Amino acid sequence: MRRYGPAVLLALVGAAILRVSLFSELYLRYVQAGLRPYLVVSGVGLVLLGVVVGVVVRTAGEHDGPEERGGHEEEQHDGHTHGPAGLRVAWLLALPALALLLFPPPALGSYSAEREAAQRAAQGVGGFPALPSGNPLDLTLGEFGSRAVYDSSRSLKGRTVRLTGFVTRGDDGTWYVTRLLVSCCAADATTGKAEVRGADAPPVDTWVTVTGTWHPKGEPGSAAAWPPVLDVTSVRRVPQPDNPYEKR
Repeated sequence: MRRYGPAVLLALVGAAILRVSLFSELYLRYVQAGLRPYLVVSGVGLVLLGVVVGVVVRTAGEHDGPEERGGHEEEQHDGHTHGPAGLRVAWLLALPALALLLFPPPALGSYSAEREAAQRAAQGVGGFPALPSGNPLDLTLGEFGSRAVYDSSRSLKGRTVRLTGFVTRGDDGTWYVTRLLVSCCAADATTGKAEVRGADAPPVDTWVTVTGTWHPKGEPGSAAAWPPVLDVTSVRRVPQPDNPYEKR
């Protein structure tokens, strides 16, 4: 069985990748949707490579004579890295793959959002394209935050908006509707959030859709303008979406 260790590890890692990318939407917890084909191809390739390695090892074993097999046994017990201890350590590489296969980690939540310092004026103040007509207006947290903080024309003023995200809390009891914004994968996530006023806070990490109007504060592009504020008229609990992140 020890001879098949590399083949089993390759197949296990490939199966774990396919588990989250081909047979479920769990990959969206870690990477953008556009990367799914690459994950599927990688998973299939690793599984096939594991099968090929297993066949090669078996074929080589069938062609080994008794003397050669005996030599291998001595090699396994002579204290070198090919011995039993080395093989046992190598099997530890299977643990991450098994964890991903059986217990996929959840999407990033409030803990990750709170580790990041408040966003400041990292982009220039200016005008934004006109918003669509109609109320309420569905916006992402990223869109709402950009317009609230940097739009000199105040295009959000008087508009009713609807935002979806998870609940986070400040040290002073203030609560926010929050979303993590990613460019490629969860490793580069940044935070978009809006302070919610006029409603009691649901439990932290609860997903909600909030409807309300923008509450202007501070000068555009200033530190006082962040985070943006929403005076809400309704808070509705919703399930976590398949893709918990917004594209930055």
